[in-house]
Amino acid sequence: MTTNNPLRVGVLGMTHDHIWGNLADLKRSNLGTLVAAADPNEELLEKAQRDYECPEVYEDYMEMLEEVELDAVYVFGDNATGVDLIELAADYGLHVLVEKPLASTFEGATRALAAARAADVSLMVNWPFAWWPQLQKAFAMAQAGEIGQLFQTKYRSAHAGPKELGCTPYFYNWLYDANLNGAGALMDYCCYGAALARYVLGQPSRVVGVAGHCLKDYITLDDNAVIVMQWPRAIAVSEASWTQIGHLTSYVATIYGSEGTLHVEPGAKGRLLLANREHEDGIEVQVDPLPEDQTNATNYFLSRISQGLPIEGICSAEVGRDAQEILEAGLISARDGQAISLPLPLSFL
Repeated sequence: MTTNNPLRVGVLGMTHDHIWGNLADLKRSNLGTLVAAADPNEELLEKAQRDYECPEVYEDYMEMLEEVELDAVYVFGDNATGVDLIELAADYGLHVLVEKPLASTFEGATRALAAARAADVSLMVNWPFAWWPQLQKAFAMAQAGEIGQLFQTKYRSAHAGPKELGCTPYFYNWLYDANLNGAGALMDYCCYGAALARYVLGQPSRVVGVAGHCLKDYITLDDNAVIVMQWPRAIAVSEASWTQIGHLTSYVATIYGSEGTLHVEPGAKGRLLLANREHEDGIEVQVDPLPEDQTNATNYFLSRISQGLPIEGICSAEVGRDAQEILEAGLISARDGQAISLPLPLSFL
């Protein structure tokens, strides 16, 4: 599919608060236009109409798909329902952008990837940190061999909790539901480090997970978790917290190589630091602005579809599926108290 016309985009589910930033990006884009949105919650439909000029809204997903001509959809509901919506969209031949992680379970992620492949449509998993210029630069340097043989990654996702952060009840209510989310902090936040490790080092051979219910008495799920991944000659760590006070250590990515270390500070103004034998305390690396088609999920997703190109890099469905397998192994390990080998056997599904 190659087209110069704006792509017609619909939304399936809006209970994930990240939808609004992505719709703002879509509103500014020349590559696509929002034509319809579906969600059972009337308040969210009204917000889509009022703030994002959505011309058609529906309480029923199927009704929207049957009545509106679309090229692609954004899926921004809970992790479990998202799989059903991806399969539904694929049945209609629609390209799909889904917010991280790909699913609530490894089985669901496998189903979603299979549906997209069978329908020959693009499936993209949006990892919000993928659009940091400093992280993309770090990926490029690591993959070019500039820090030698890669042997470790580390990433910590942490804040005081979804409710404390200011998430809406539409969002945090399903984050606190093990069936809809897949777990607690482990699923919500270890997913970043799992995707980072998978993209940089490939799929690990063994996973150990620890999940704890440390401080939040008003939920029953884990509010802190750690996943350790192992390869024959590498390891990686992914940390998650819903109880951390302050921003120190949050959202920092580190990539370690035999000849250097890349330290990625978070956010739009974060720096990329390189330590090597000449500069043991690190020096700042010059990071150029990203091309327009890589500045946010909407621009990348729609530009790839418009040009008939595959979704590549950390946002590919394959990386998303593999990250989900790591998460599932981490959950099994935390439950059973033992290391879990990958690939997961069918008995775990």
